[in-house]
Amino acid sequence: MLRIDDISYAVEGRPLIEHASAMIPDGHKVGLVGRNGTGKTTLFRLIRGELSLETGEISVPKGARIGGVAQEAPATPASLIDTVLAADTERAALLAETETAHDAHRIAEIQTRLTDIDAWSAEARAASILHGLGFDTEAQARPCADFSGGWRMRVALAAVLFSQPDLLLLDEPTNYLDLEGALWLEGYLARYPHSVIIVSHDRDLLNRAVTGILHLEDRKLTYYSGPYDTFAATRAARLAAAEAENRKSEARRAHLQTFVDRFRYKANKAKQAQSRIKMIERIKLISTPQEAALRRFSFPAPEELSPPVVNMEGAAVGYDGKPVLTRLTLRIDQDDRIALLGRNGEGKSTLSKLIAGELQPLAGQIMRTPKLRIGYFAQHQMDVLRGEETPLDTLRRLRPGEGPTKWRARLSGFGLNADQAETIGARLSGGQKARLTLLLATLDAPHMLILDEPTNHLDIESREALVEALTAYSGAVVLVSHDMHLLSMVADRLWLVQGGQVTPFEDDLDAYRKMLLAGDTAQKPDKQKAKAEKPGRDEIVTLRAELRKCESRVEKLDGMRNRLAKKLADPALYEPERIGEMEVWQKKYAEVMEGLDRAEALWIAAQGKLDAAQG
Repeated sequence: MLRIDDISYAVEGRPLIEHASAMIPDGHKVGLVGRNGTGKTTLFRLIRGELSLETGEISVPKGARIGGVAQEAPATPASLIDTVLAADTERAALLAETETAHDAHRIAEIQTRLTDIDAWSAEARAASILHGLGFDTEAQARPCADFSGGWRMRVALAAVLFSQPDLLLLDEPTNYLDLEGALWLEGYLARYPHSVIIVSHDRDLLNRAVTGILHLEDRKLTYYSGPYDTFAATRAARLAAAEAENRKSEARRAHLQTFVDRFRYKANKAKQAQSRIKMIERIKLISTPQEAALRRFSFPAPEELSPPVVNMEGAAVGYDGKPVLTRLTLRIDQDDRIALLGRNGEGKSTLSKLIAGELQPLAGQIMRTPKLRIGYFAQHQMDVLRGEETPLDTLRRLRPGEGPTKWRARLSGFGLNADQAETIGARLSGGQKARLTLLLATLDAPHMLILDEPTNHLDIESREALVEALTAYSGAVVLVSHDMHLLSMVADRLWLVQGGQVTPFEDDLDAYRKMLLAGDTAQKPDKQKAKAEKPGRDEIVTLRAELRKCESRVEKLDGMRNRLAKKLADPALYEPERIGEMEVWQKKYAEVMEGLDRAEALWIAAQGKLDAAQG
């Protein structure tokens, strides 16, 4: 059990956490949420003992191991699989001792312990984790030095998952994962046998992988049972009730104040006026969170252009003369909202660069409407912001004809306040850099926005603000993101980037998610082989029966999920005296969701087998 008892911590004299308390039971999966800059990463460092508390205490059971991903795996000659295996230090030490031990009693002890920790299946477990995070068998045998920093972050994540600490602390792990890796991580964390605290702004992850939400707000910690959507609904209801009560109190104050203003200087009413002044003083407003104004984005509106704004005919694109994508015949209109789907490394970013004009076609042609302006946001662009420049300096350089008032208005429109406007780039947070990069991408009122993982450093409120801005935006949008919520709210067209081709994906995002969970990204079967091995009538009947069974299982679990969701939506369930009952229902909900994911994956697989059998 993790116990946080009355802790306080300040940064440069500014209180970040003040007399905060919380308790995380063993085995619970908890999402730590709060706006950017509230102190979530600092709390992790306090739990790990890297920072010293000013007051209070953080305690974990004696001997409990705390693990997390602090930095990327080193660029060493060791293979990925060996790097991950080395994370289990006890196993590594025991195996090393087997080479030197001579005492029969000690050898027996070592072998017994190796069996207890399941050491002999370690390589298979490590390989499974690496595969889930996007490394095939060939990649697992390559040295870490062959991979970029982002990929080595995945290796570091694989290592800590393999070591299975008693308390796992993960800080935005999906920032360096693709959609497939993020979905795999959801399932892995839901099954993880020990306690997990995860900082994330990914609503799908917080709805599927955790059983509780720890909210850091106004320097306090508040624990809510249930997934993120339940937390959001419960908190909204509490805020609404508090605000309604405050409105009543304010109205009563105003009514009493009217009497005081009229009669406090009249002798025959002075005593009554004084009495009402005391009544006003006794009316206390309910404390509500000091909500910062919703940090909306303000995208300038471009003029309308003749369609299509981009048209490709038989285009190919790649690097050093070697094509990554070929036979691209695609069209983009100004009112399109397109999401690019596909595994990492298939070419989504390459296609984005082709559309943006950062890469030229190797073959075919790409035509753009005259006067077309394109705004391009990519993670690498955040890295080229000038570290010595403040956001004001950046706008002064790019818009010298405008004045400080206009520059500040632009920055404010992207949630960068007066202090942040004068902070050098090297000291801006990841979220602030992302906002500045979005501002620069939209500075010229582009007719098309290409956004490659725009939400990695944005908190949930900022992601919602981005959704609103993109919905109101009158230009075309091309999105690459592992944030399923963003894609589902913005995109109305899906393109699948796979096998060197780009094709429309005619189904929806839920179907794509199920496809990934089933381990099948619609790879086309070998037609000749399928024809030669065409199954008989009896086998097809069996496959149809299996499909019906899968459908029935999904329907049953979906019904259970809906009933449990209705139960969990009852505000009365969250009364203090019913906390035990609520946790039981939440556990049932998590179990049903996990079962539903597996059932849907089996359903998709069964449908695929039947389709293949029927030709």
